[in-house]
Amino acid sequence: MRNRIPAFVVCLSGFFCAAQEKPTISPERVNAALAQLDPYIRSSLDKTRVPGISVAVVYNDQVIFLRGYGVRKVGETAEVDPDTVFEIASLSKPIASTILASLVGEGKIGWNDRIVDLDPGFRLSSTETTRQITIRDFLSHRSGLATESGDLLEDLGYSRPEILYRMRYLPLPGQFRKSYAYSNFGYTTAAIAAAAKIGKPWEAIAEEQLYSRLGMASTSSRFSDYENRANKAALHTFVNGEPVNRFVREADAESPAGGVSSSARDLTEWVRLQLNRGKWNGKQIVDANALDETYKPEICRNAADPAKPNDCPGGQYYGMGWDVGTDTQGRTQLSHSGAFFLGAATSVYMVPDEHLAVIALSNSMPIGLPESVCLHFLDLVHYGKPQRDYLPLLSKLFAGMVAESQDASTNYAALTPLKSSAPDKPLSAYTGKYRNEYFGTLEISVEDNRLILRLPPRGSYYELTRWDGDTFTYYFASENTGIGRRGARFSPAKNQVLIESLAPEHDAVYTKSQTVQPN
Repeated sequence: MRNRIPAFVVCLSGFFCAAQEKPTISPERVNAALAQLDPYIRSSLDKTRVPGISVAVVYNDQVIFLRGYGVRKVGETAEVDPDTVFEIASLSKPIASTILASLVGEGKIGWNDRIVDLDPGFRLSSTETTRQITIRDFLSHRSGLATESGDLLEDLGYSRPEILYRMRYLPLPGQFRKSYAYSNFGYTTAAIAAAAKIGKPWEAIAEEQLYSRLGMASTSSRFSDYENRANKAALHTFVNGEPVNRFVREADAESPAGGVSSSARDLTEWVRLQLNRGKWNGKQIVDANALDETYKPEICRNAADPAKPNDCPGGQYYGMGWDVGTDTQGRTQLSHSGAFFLGAATSVYMVPDEHLAVIALSNSMPIGLPESVCLHFLDLVHYGKPQRDYLPLLSKLFAGMVAESQDASTNYAALTPLKSSAPDKPLSAYTGKYRNEYFGTLEISVEDNRLILRLPPRGSYYELTRWDGDTFTYYFASENTGIGRRGARFSPAKNQVLIESLAPEHDAVYTKSQTVQPN
């Protein structure tokens, strides 16, 4: 998945309405909500068949709820507990902005530092945007890049430096600093540029600036650390309504945007830091003003007209790594969700005015369970009862997103039989090496009377099956374009082939050449 949650998820509990007097919740109200939280989680697991979830609540600097439910992996008995490590997907983003805030507070970088000053090799397709764009711009998703930018290169297996370099070939469909488009590799660009200024790998900076300082021993920005944990949650998708463990999601290339793994227990320490304006156990870990800056609304998430940035229907804003808004009582509310279509879903909601936060980590593809747990609990705290049944509403929303990704052929180079009267060409007519400036060089060969596609950079192997005429299909599974059959449409007269699974991100036409440049 592109690690993005639709904008209106943050306003499902009546957020962003006209501000009223801010009541203070009582400990009694919080305790009453806690008493109803456990049965809600258990019943929701039964309804959804999600294998496992870990939930935590922090209130007045105390961890008042911390429990695991279900199993780490279907078919096994090991249970989820508060120390079970999950891949947290885009919940990595507010963690990354916290790390960057620590660097800003120490004077090592600034929010308005230009990327090209931090990394002179940085380029986008617009010279003017390249010259102006800052850390703040990328962290608030207002760069002009499209949402998908770089995601499919990651799916193919390109390394982070290669992906960030190739983004210079992408168009900028959005208006710089006026339109919002959620971009994992735009976000990653900002963090990696800051790391270049510091002179250390991002993963080491994350450990030094945050994880080690808060004792988050189970948290890492490296996939290998997650993979080597004994107590970790596997990824699960659903097949015919049943959870299955089928895929692995290695997100090192976009580590600042989606590659963190952590436990509910560790994340409570990070949330305590947030709710105490950078202070943890009496010590100022992150400068309060630098951290506050991450909470400020930077861009409207659903502006009808980018030329009117102050006209933001519903008040749905993005800060630097946070969804930002206010609830019906005028309280500031900060949240973020994370999701991998291949099998993970996470969420955090914070109400700083009330010193309250709730976290939910699950080990299934997104169906709205973490968000429902968080929103249900906040309703119980603020209103004494749930304002709506969130789970069916969110389940339907996410099901639509999954269906859209798994039927890419509806949107990209639709596969319809051409019913050509000409005889089929021999498979050898399609062989050769084909080049695309952005995606690299692919190779097509005939092996054992089968047409084989090998995609760059790893030479990943796909068998092509003739659909009709010069159109073939292949089975493709990825985080960003879903799972199912895709098309390869050849144009022999032009010596070209269109690779459908790559079309969502860029022009996916490859041209055959006698002289092929390296990937």
